[in-house]
Parts: sequence; structure tokens; C-alpha cells
Amino acid sequence: MGRAALSQFLILSNSSPRLSSSLSCGGLQRKYLKRPGFIRQNRAINGHNATGFHCCCSLSLSQPVAPETSSSSVRKRIVSGVQPTGAIHLGNYLGAIKNWIALQNSYDTLFFIVDLHAITLPYDTQQLSKASRNTAAIYLACGVDTSKASVFVQSHVRAHVELMWLLSCSTPIGWLNRMIQFKEKSRKAGDENVGVALLTYPVLMASDILLYQSDFVPVGEDQKQHLELTRELAERVNYLYGGRKWKKLGGRGGPIFKVPEPLIPPAGARVMSLTDGLSKMSKSAPSDQSRINLLDPKDVIANKIKRCKTDSFPGLEFDNPERPECNNLLSIYQIISSKTKEEVAQECQDMNWGTFKNLITDALVDHLHPIQVRYEEIISDPAYLDGVLAEGATKAAAIADATLENVYQAMGFLRR
Repeated sequence: MGRAALSQFLILSNSSPRLSSSLSCGGLQRKYLKRPGFIRQNRAINGHNATGFHCCCSLSLSQPVAPETSSSSVRKRIVSGVQPTGAIHLGNYLGAIKNWIALQNSYDTLFFIVDLHAITLPYDTQQLSKASRNTAAIYLACGVDTSKASVFVQSHVRAHVELMWLLSCSTPIGWLNRMIQFKEKSRKAGDENVGVALLTYPVLMASDILLYQSDFVPVGEDQKQHLELTRELAERVNYLYGGRKWKKLGGRGGPIFKVPEPLIPPAGARVMSLTDGLSKMSKSAPSDQSRINLLDPKDVIANKIKRCKTDSFPGLEFDNPERPECNNLLSIYQIISSKTKEEVAQECQDMNWGTFKNLITDALVDHLHPIQVRYEEIISDPAYLDGVLAEGATKAAAIADATLENVYQAMGFLRR
């Protein structure tokens, strides 16, 4: 939902997320709508070149998001998800799932297991179903409240795949060829080992978002290009089939899709590998030593922290570019201990690594233990878990099917 999400929509902070101050494209959007083949190129996303895609948003981190409500108190909608591949680790939790708990209190939220994205690369068919259930159980164990949020499996709502095909027919191949992650992964795997889905999965991600008329999408540094593709595609389809064209076919007219806006992580940090402070903590890293998995027992956590990469500088400090591992471990400790950056900096400035490793180990064990206990309760009650997923899929399908019906109508299909 990078692949890890949409496969993992990142928000790495335990404070409220911020919203980019402006995502209306103004004159650029009007220019785009007059030229359906046009795509904004050679501009920067958040100050960095984005290989031909321009995010027409100014990333303001100064004001916290307050959920906007109309006179009828309709909540804005957020969608997010994580792939059921590999073990859910601390990066997934602190980067996405932990923040869902706060979001569900203020927004209409849909959190799903993106199993369709999990098959774009070789996978174990015997494990996919089990991994999907385990991921759902972790969502709930971490605090996702089904009275406030819908939890479901992506493949249980068939509209995801149907809309992907319809969107694919309006997606220029050049847009997909520019996607950085496809270039990187295809180069590593080789053309003969890369399926078409690795190229087109950003269209499925767009379908995941646009199906639910999402207002906001939590997004991290490595996913901004994919969200911009979603926004471009929404604008393109709205131009090609919406407005008066749709109204002439009996529809309501106007835009078919909402153009979603990103929720930006206020801290701007990511959870990095325990073995390399310059690489993101990842499920796909070959060494399990590189990550803390949410279900790791106490002794495994202690061993991983004991062996994690550090440095020989005296004391501990944030934001020293020569000490990426130090910054990463302090950031993890800050979030799981619910302390401010200033409090952690003062507490740890004169510590040696041995003392700090004992401190962060105890904090991790104390934080993850209640989640692990709750997870075992949920996974041991399959009827309850199945009921949660069925109810979530039913609620999601009601929204998705309405959107899909509008798209079919606007594109001129004969309906039953």
C-alpha cells in the first residue's frame, strides 16, 4: 500500500500528523485539465527531484491537522495498509500502525491488509493466508478499534481489482516507466524474473485509495511519488470521463474521484536498520538481526539490541550525520517511551552504549509485551477474527461498489 504500503503509509511520530498546507494545483490543474496527455515534469517533490513527477503541495509542518467537518459532522476519510509479507516489525509499527490509533479517533478510517500487493514478487502460497490473518491480529492487538475503524483484507473487496483495470486503461505507460522503485527492483531481479504486476502495482495502489474517495493518505518520503501518480491519475480520469460527459450519460456530473492529499509525518524520520543506520528497517532485509519484530520474545530483543551497530564517539546525541545509528536508536527510544526529544537528549547525553542498550531494551520489552499478549488472545479466537474481517469487508465494499458503479457509468459501460 513500498512497497510497504500503501504497503506501508508512513507516519513516524506519536504526535498528531500534519497536513500539507495546499494541494490544489491552481493554474497548473486548470492547464492539466485542458491537456489530458500532459503530466507535470522535472519539478521537485519536497525539494527533491522526483523523476518527472511534481507534487503540487507545499509541505508545511507548522500546524497540526484538525479534522475538518461539515455542518453534518461528516468525518474526512483516511485509508492505509500494510503487506502481509514477513514479520511486522518496529518500523511498520512506529511508522504506520501506532499512528492509526490516533487517527481513528478523528477520521473515518479504513485499515486493510494489502495481500494483492504481496504477490508482485515470488511468495509462499502456503503462508499468504496465514500471514494475512496474523497481520490483521496485529492491527487489533496494537489498538485498532473496530467500532471506529474498518479492518479488512484487500482481496475480500473485489472492486480493488476491477477499478485497477479501468484505471490502467487511462494510465500512460510512460508514467509507470518513471517510477523509481520499479527501476530499482527490475534492475536487481532482471527482466525475466519481473512480472508485469511490478510495473503496474502503482495503479492498484491508486485504486486502493480512489475507491474510497479518500481525503488524506498518510505518506512517507519513499511513497510521495506513488501518491502523486494517484493524484495525477484521478485528475486525468476526472477530465476524460467526468463533468458534463458523465452527466450526459445519466450520472451526477462533476469529478468522479476526490483527489487525495497527503498527511505528512511531522518528525520526518524513519526507523532504520539495526545493522545499518542509513538503511530503512525492512522485512526484506536478509538478516533478521536488522529489525525488531513485534512478536520477538524478550531474550531475542535483548540479543538484537546488544549486537546492533553503534559507534565509538563519546556520549549520545541526536542529528549528528556522522552517527546515524545513534540517532536511530535515540529516536526509537524517544517514541516508545513517549518522551520529548529534549528529554531524551538530556537523559542520554552522558550515557555509554552499555547503559543505553539496557535502557532501550527494557523500554522495548515493556512497550511490546501488552501487544504480544493481546495478539495471542486474538489469534487463538479465529471466529472473532473472521467476524472482524467480514464486517470490515462489508463496510468497505459498500463504499467501493458505489465508486466503481460511478466509474463504469462514466466510462459508458452497459450495466446490468
